Amino acid sequence: MLKRAGESIDPAGAVIAIKDAAWPAPFASELEFNSPAHGTWNIVHTGMRVPGARQIYVCAGNCMRGVVLTAAEMNEADRFSFVIVEEENLLNGNLEDVTIDGVTDVIEKLDERPKAVLLFTVCLHHFLGCDLERVYGELESRFPDIFFVRCYMDPIMQKNGLTPDQKLRKAMYDPLPRLTEEEINNRAVSLLGSDFALDETSDIARILEANDFALRELPKCSTWEEYLNLAESGMFISCYPSGRYGAEEQAGRLGRKHLYLPACFSYEEIIRHLEELAASLRQLRDKGGSENMKEISLLNYDAEIASCEAALAGALSEIGDMPVAIDCTFHPRPLGLARLLIAHGFSVNTVYLDGISPEEKDDFEWLRVHAPELVLSATIQVKMRVLPRHGEREVLAIGQKAAWFTGSRHFVNVVQGGGLYGFDGIRRLAGLMTEAIHEEKDTEDLVIRKGWGCESCI
Repeated sequence: MLKRAGESIDPAGAVIAIKDAAWPAPFASELEFNSPAHGTWNIVHTGMRVPGARQIYVCAGNCMRGVVLTAAEMNEADRFSFVIVEEENLLNGNLEDVTIDGVTDVIEKLDERPKAVLLFTVCLHHFLGCDLERVYGELESRFPDIFFVRCYMDPIMQKNGLTPDQKLRKAMYDPLPRLTEEEINNRAVSLLGSDFALDETSDIARILEANDFALRELPKCSTWEEYLNLAESGMFISCYPSGRYGAEEQAGRLGRKHLYLPACFSYEEIIRHLEELAASLRQLRDKGGSENMKEISLLNYDAEIASCEAALAGALSEIGDMPVAIDCTFHPRPLGLARLLIAHGFSVNTVYLDGISPEEKDDFEWLRVHAPELVLSATIQVKMRVLPRHGEREVLAIGQKAAWFTGSRHFVNVVQGGGLYGFDGIRRLAGLMTEAIHEEKDTEDLVIRKGWGCESCI
């Protein structure tokens, strides 16, 4: 039915009070809107973390445009190649040959061979039943000096099973070699699956340093050799939800213990994760021999909590009753953050998200009781394109999408948790919130830049 232009939009289906929201899907899965906030990393950004590797995409021109522009914007076009699939390739049924010959042509024209190729196949390969085993087998035969990493750009799989992002965060560690017990360093721990390195003052980093364990992270690797050294660590950990699957798989393949220690905002959960870490470090210590048998040093939890409380109280004294909006691109636990801030007196009125993680079930239930009028607002529901973006008061936004949807120029510009973790992450967040209310940002300019933390040529 036609509607008069300019008629007000009913927000139903895009905005709901948490007391009325369904868990874990407060909004229906329908036609989607993509806001201009693009700071979250995509598969191109994440794949570029592997030093010495080249990405090659094999797909049609319309899909290629986005990934090409991402590589160009981050000034990494020299590590990016593509093979265009034409309609005749689909009709002729020779997609395997097009993929093999196209990738071969790309590699043979390079001045220097890469250590690895992240080869991205796409929806077309799945629709046409492409024999990927033949494709990879032939390429590995032609180029035995190159490790071919099996990657996927198949958005049709975004909402069923493992996402392309989860698959990539597993595949990008496939080149790590199997080692003998003698080659494993039980005084080192590798963090897998995250785009960003932990802050040096993070709880995990401090505990490892205090107990003479090395922390190895992919974002800190600048050479292929440093990347391969990730395999030498005696234990793997992951902190980012999308990286958990890959870290677990690699730990199983390489025979290591894996710990999932997600970043969170609950003091009790933080302590539980740090105790898990300490127990596992004791096991590694015992493997190291008698000279390494000193007790594991932990943080002073009472002091850490008191320091967090002081930081939050200081931030509240500056922010006052200013409305606060949070979004799911800032951190994987937006409801946990809302709970922390509301419990400490902050005026959180909106959380922008499209689904709720199982990890946040307790936070969801707590907020339904203690903040029943808290608004949950979708970010991809089509009505969000036209619903009003500016309120009566300036908002402190935590995250790029919260800033864009509220029109705020006072926002915390971080995505995916950045390097924030644990007690230290809470204190740093309090500082970032305080900085945000005193500093105006050019929201329209900042949020359109792809890949927060990457170079941007625009």
